[in-house]
Amino acid sequence: MSSTESPSVPAASVLPKVAPVRVGEGERLRSVGLPGVTLSIRSRPPARASLPPTLYVHGLGGSSQNWSQLMAELDGVVDSEALDLPGFGDSPPPDDGDYSVTGHARAVIRYLDAAGRGPVHLVGNSLGGAVTTRVAAVRPDLVRTLTLVSPALPELRVQRTAVPTALLGVPGIAAMFTRMTKEWSAEQRVRGVMALCYGDPSKVSPEAFREAVEELERRLQLPYFWDAMARSARGIVDAYTLGGQHGLWRQAERVLAPTLLVYGGRDQLVGFRMAAKATRTFRDSRLLSLPDAGHVAMMEYPGVVATAFRELLADTADTAGGASGAGATRASAEDDVTVQGAGS
Repeated sequence: MSSTESPSVPAASVLPKVAPVRVGEGERLRSVGLPGVTLSIRSRPPARASLPPTLYVHGLGGSSQNWSQLMAELDGVVDSEALDLPGFGDSPPPDDGDYSVTGHARAVIRYLDAAGRGPVHLVGNSLGGAVTTRVAAVRPDLVRTLTLVSPALPELRVQRTAVPTALLGVPGIAAMFTRMTKEWSAEQRVRGVMALCYGDPSKVSPEAFREAVEELERRLQLPYFWDAMARSARGIVDAYTLGGQHGLWRQAERVLAPTLLVYGGRDQLVGFRMAAKATRTFRDSRLLSLPDAGHVAMMEYPGVVATAFRELLADTADTAGGASGAGATRASAEDDVTVQGAGS
């Protein structure tokens, strides 16, 4: 429901005052109001006109800052924008409280439709990988290529190290965890997250660690922080249980865009073994395998990921006219997104 249809006060208008979000050198940050949601967009002014548009979507607990290194590596190659999903980074919660994978996908689609930048090179990590897979399946007209870094697609045997994250989606667990960890410092929390997400946390620079701590301290002041985490985690679990045409692997089969898959051998959240299934499922795919990377390869090995991305762009340059059949699929695609949002 859009903010004009609801008598309630939009979430964006009642946010508490917290420290400003960090904006890196060469970056810009702006806020975009859309029906039912306000999104924060991080961008790098393009080095020249007519560069191909690219949109990056972060994972659970992340933000557009997760893409800063990769965006810098691709400066002069693409026109980069990275969004903060609703409730994360500098984006306020969605007005309808929908944190499902489909709810996030709907926000991405609304932004791309409003911006008129499509078809874009769409890039997603973890939760953002599930979200962008759904976007590419239901709105092929908006996606030129798809790049997935450790996408959160359903696994039959979830790694034990991923179970605590999934448990955040269980009602009451987030509140209990908050109580149990109320004495933890931001530094302790960040070290824990980096140990889980990086193949080798010792490679994180002191500056990057300090910036991550500052960002977490800022977010912990937001009253909706844990709610956004818990509901989004629940959204991933719910998406894993969906079958039929709305299942994520079924939708992966429908993706028309050339797809780059990036998997890390030390990923503790998405099993490296899933790389083989993903390569078989996405109809036009290539695989970048990084044995020493963890869950956020674009942050650990931005140069390597950027090289693979540039190769994808070079190999698809001759088909840059957009996805085939876009006009015919648009109406039914919107129906798919609407159906998936029911009951979230």
